[in-house]
Amino acid sequence: MKKSRILVLLISICTFSIQAQEAKQWTLAECIQHALDNNISIQQSELDVELSEIDKLTAIGNFIPTLNMSAGLTENTGLSFNPVTNNAQTTTFLSATGRINVGYTLFDGLANYRRVQRADLSKLAADYRLDKIKDDIALFVANGYLQVLTNKANLESATAQNLVTIEQIERTNQLVDAGELPRGDLLEIEASNASELQNIAVLENAVVISRISLAQLLLIDDYKNFDVVDEGYDIIDTEISEKSVEELIAAAKENRNEVKIAQANMDLAEKDLQIAKAAYWPTLSAFFGYDTRYTDGTSFVQSLDADNPVSVEQIGVVENTGQAVIGEIPNTVNRLVGPDPFFDQIYQNDGISYGLQLNIPIFNGFQVKSNVKRNKINLQRTEFLLEQAELDLESNVYQAFVDAKGSLKAYEAAQKAIESQELAYEYAKERYDVGLTNAFDFSQSKLRYDNAVIALNRSKYDYIFKIKVLELYFGIPVTELKF
Repeated sequence: MKKSRILVLLISICTFSIQAQEAKQWTLAECIQHALDNNISIQQSELDVELSEIDKLTAIGNFIPTLNMSAGLTENTGLSFNPVTNNAQTTTFLSATGRINVGYTLFDGLANYRRVQRADLSKLAADYRLDKIKDDIALFVANGYLQVLTNKANLESATAQNLVTIEQIERTNQLVDAGELPRGDLLEIEASNASELQNIAVLENAVVISRISLAQLLLIDDYKNFDVVDEGYDIIDTEISEKSVEELIAAAKENRNEVKIAQANMDLAEKDLQIAKAAYWPTLSAFFGYDTRYTDGTSFVQSLDADNPVSVEQIGVVENTGQAVIGEIPNTVNRLVGPDPFFDQIYQNDGISYGLQLNIPIFNGFQVKSNVKRNKINLQRTEFLLEQAELDLESNVYQAFVDAKGSLKAYEAAQKAIESQELAYEYAKERYDVGLTNAFDFSQSKLRYDNAVIALNRSKYDYIFKIKVLELYFGIPVTELKF
């Protein structure tokens, strides 16, 4: 029975080790880079950056003259006005028109200029938001990664200690059979072994769950073949813990994106107010137009009769003498003519128009006034948000500073505790081996030592994470963090 339990434990340990060996080993740097390259929130934020670039392109385009071209093709049947001769005629004819318009805004209260400035600020704010999301994602990944390391370290420690318990079971069993120890000692150690096996199962499950959580954060579907490198992650002294909280707060206000985003939003609100006020100013624009037309309709023209160009007719009477006044009247005939060639008509029927247009706002139902007031309120709101962002950042940095100091003290206390508990455990083990203490006291000493190991692992990785948070607040780029 005892041998079978030992065999099951060894098989479980070997199976876990084989799975870990087969899984791809990811370093923390690889995990962070993978998250930065594939995280959906980051990709959405990158799209926001692209949209801000499009907004800037639109703002710049407002300084370029507009050029539009239009054309129309119409067929008329019945009584219609010929667009070329402007004569009414009952027939069927095809007509075409074309027009080119050029427009340019000469002055609009500097609204276009403000829109370009706003587009630059919008692009800057989008960049700040993207950087903040990257920092947040990197911290999430680092926290999840360190949680896996903590669970794996606890599992390794618990497994190693359980092997010691198994050895004690074998030795105690021999002593009980020899009559040197009571059977109660064997039962006590076996009970401790059962508790340790249960704890190992819990720790194995914690390792698997933390690995899956990290894989989901990285958008990795192959959970079974995902694992992390659990070596080489020690506390690296970057001297960040020696800096005062005032230095950290000052650096955070200068480097952190939270304040930069709030400042950019306030600048955007100020530009929106300036753009709204531009509507009070007159708008002056210039225009130029070119148009032409064509028709295939026939028309009647009058011309002199070639055979009888003139006729002699009385056109009046001399009042005093009654003598008739004779005159020559041109003889004209109506002649049906076809349309001129297409390009001839395009040239003959073209025309241009150009000029200036001035729009002066006088009354528009308080729309401009209301819009200005609305943007003033929005500007005040962003000013409050900037002030709140600075206060929140100062509070967060101070909290991170206190957490790091507390985490360091906890780690140092855990180191001292593990030293004392290890000595106490070794002493209890020696006394138990020579029969000077019972199995219960030995099990309690071993339990305290195991808990001290778990507390040391937890405090170590917690302190590493808290230090990295301080480094980010101090302005160290996420890709340059050292573990």
